Amino acid sequence: MHIYRIDYRGAARHAIARDGGLFLLEGELFGEYAPGEEIARGEFPRDLPAGARLLPPVEPSKIVAIGLNYKDHAAEQHKPLPREPMVFLKPSTAVIASGEAIRLPSGIGRIDFESELAVVIGRRATKVPRERALDHVLGYTCANDVTARDLQRLGVQYSHCKGYDTFAPLGPCIAVGIDPGNLSIEGWQNDERRQSSSTNQLIFDISALIAYTSGIMTLLPGDILSTGTPSGIAPLAPGDVFTVKLQGIGELKNPVVNA
Repeated sequence: MHIYRIDYRGAARHAIARDGGLFLLEGELFGEYAPGEEIARGEFPRDLPAGARLLPPVEPSKIVAIGLNYKDHAAEQHKPLPREPMVFLKPSTAVIASGEAIRLPSGIGRIDFESELAVVIGRRATKVPRERALDHVLGYTCANDVTARDLQRLGVQYSHCKGYDTFAPLGPCIAVGIDPGNLSIEGWQNDERRQSSSTNQLIFDISALIAYTSGIMTLLPGDILSTGTPSGIAPLAPGDVFTVKLQGIGELKNPVVNA
C-alpha cells in the first residue's frame, strides 16, 4: 500500500493508493486509518486529481541521517568502516517534495546527490530494543541526502553541508508493509544510472539503526531516519533531473536549478 500526501482543494491530505484508485485517508495516519472517498483512478502519482499537487509524504520534526552505511560508499570516500552508526541531523526546513527543484547555492563548491532509503517513524520511540524496532515503523520512502561536498571536507560536523533549503527531497509516497531488507536502490542523473545497489548491503540494518538512534534521542511519529547512500555519488548541475528509484516504493524525481 502506498500513502501519498497531496494539496487537495486547498488542504494537505493523505491519500491511499490501491487497486488502481486513490482514496482520501480517513482517521489518523499514525493511529487507525482507512480509505475513504475515492478521488482518482489511474497510476500514481502521475494521475492525481485535477488541481492536486504532490507534497512531501510527512512533515518531520527532524531528519536523523546516517553516514557511511554502505561498504562501497565508505571505500569511495576513503574512510574506514564505522564501528557504530554515524549520526547527524538535517533540518525539517530542507524538505521538499518529488517534483520540486533542488536549488544550488552559489559559492559553496561541489554539491552531490545521495540516493537513500528513508524510514518513516510511526510510533514514538525511546530506547527501543532491536527486536521491537520495526514495530515503530509506519513505512518507507525515498530520500536524496543532498550534500555540499567541499564544505563537508572543511569541517567535522555534517549539518552545515547538508542542511541547506531543498537539500532533503522526500517521496513520492510512504510504502507500507514492505520488507526493507533487500530492496534495489538506484540513482539516475538525467538518463544515466549513477548508483545501483541493494539495502542488503547496509552495514547497520533498519532495526539496528532505530535501536541505536532511539537510545540517543526520542523519535517522534513522522520523523525520518535516512539510512545512508551507496557508492556512485557525483556532483549535481543546473539543468539536471535527479531520480532516486527504490523497489516497492517508487521514484523521487527533482529538477536542479541555481538558487
